[in-house]
Amino acid sequence: MNTNKSTKHNNYNESALVTNPDEIAMNQQLEKNFIQKMSAQLNNNNSIDGSLYGKYDVKRGLRDANGAGVVVGLTKIGDVQGYEVNERKEKVAVDGKLYYRGIDVEDIVNNCLADNRFGYEETSYLLLFGELPSQKQLEDFKKVVGMKRELPLGFPRDMILTAPSKNVMNKLARSVLALYSYDENPDDTSVSNVLRQSINLIGYFPSLIAYGYQAKRSYYDNESLHLHYPDPALSTAENILRLMRPTGEYTDLEAKLLDISMILHAEHGGGNNSSFTTHVVSSTGTDTYSTIAAAVGSLKGPKHGGANVEVLEMMADMKENVKDITNYKEVEKYLVKILKGEANDGSGLIYGLGHAVYTISDPRAILLKKMAKKLAEEQNLIDDFMLYDFIEKRAPALYMEIKGTEKPMPANVDLYSGFVYNALDIPLDIATPIFACSRLAGWCAHRIEELVAGGKIMRPAYKCVQPHLRYTPLAER
Repeated sequence: MNTNKSTKHNNYNESALVTNPDEIAMNQQLEKNFIQKMSAQLNNNNSIDGSLYGKYDVKRGLRDANGAGVVVGLTKIGDVQGYEVNERKEKVAVDGKLYYRGIDVEDIVNNCLADNRFGYEETSYLLLFGELPSQKQLEDFKKVVGMKRELPLGFPRDMILTAPSKNVMNKLARSVLALYSYDENPDDTSVSNVLRQSINLIGYFPSLIAYGYQAKRSYYDNESLHLHYPDPALSTAENILRLMRPTGEYTDLEAKLLDISMILHAEHGGGNNSSFTTHVVSSTGTDTYSTIAAAVGSLKGPKHGGANVEVLEMMADMKENVKDITNYKEVEKYLVKILKGEANDGSGLIYGLGHAVYTISDPRAILLKKMAKKLAEEQNLIDDFMLYDFIEKRAPALYMEIKGTEKPMPANVDLYSGFVYNALDIPLDIATPIFACSRLAGWCAHRIEELVAGGKIMRPAYKCVQPHLRYTPLAER
């Protein structure tokens, strides 16, 4: 047996290091040219004739021809109703409804408002366990979650502050993955262990978001670092505001409005992209941290969780270009420019309107609007609130006039969550992370449901439309 250690390969080659400035510049230019050239080839070699989707009856985007989602599973957790399908398989518009475990979310919100109490924790209990808690059960649940508000010892310093990210959602996903290393039993997928991990994450998320945001502000924006300890006695919404703000101060109405927003974002059926991601990844038998990090990555996409940010950016751009937001003629002119692709981001879209499922109305927008008006009155933001109200009422007709679309364009939850985040002075950087914190309870419920009722790894089929080719030897190319 050869015991000579000097015979081992050393992958680190000092001679490969380039230090000559001219050679570095040449290599950088070579890389740039290569990427630019090959990108064009990628576009060409990965394009697929759109007619093939119809030829092979492929449900593009997992949607039927009428736009309805393809049914890929069964769930007891959430139900989204925005239309009915008649005997001719045509979509018929109906008022939007959202149910959590069979209970109308409107009833949940209205009961919390009537009792003047926070409701996200009750909502989380309902989603996780499938039934409403008694007073004792709710208090026990809140206490257990409260015990998990503070992150593991050393985690904020070692995993967040020393490795900040420009994007808080990116930092959130990495933080969730890092928690795997702090778990003594991370890979056990038994229901009891996954429930423990789910409760831990629900407790941790406000701190993960706030510290990730503070690290970003300090490192990339050269702002002061403000770190507060979470309070186990406070609700999720209160802890978010406490940890986010330099002084840690907030009003009861502010916290209650954020709480309502979180209730309305907590679940939206198994068909939304991030909840579906949770089912897909859970079906492989992987750990909770990998699953929730994947869901965060899904929500990070601007076509999914980033929509509320687009509303905030659109409204900021509107205020820069419309001198008087109470002059609705000028506002309308600006909305027309948006639809013609001449304003905002050039997309031709007025964000905060329309939905893939809801047709006549989005129940979340209706509920959030009522609370938003109260906050507007308290903070003297009525002009801003009425601007959103005008967009909700006038923009759908403008869509028809300018674009000729007949698709209903009701206000969706992103429109008024945009107003709420503005009124609460929530930075753009954490608008989507707060959405993730809200949706976490739903994700955890879907993960448990998949582990209990799924049983099979999800393996969809793709039809290959690439013709078979002869391999050409290198010397002949």
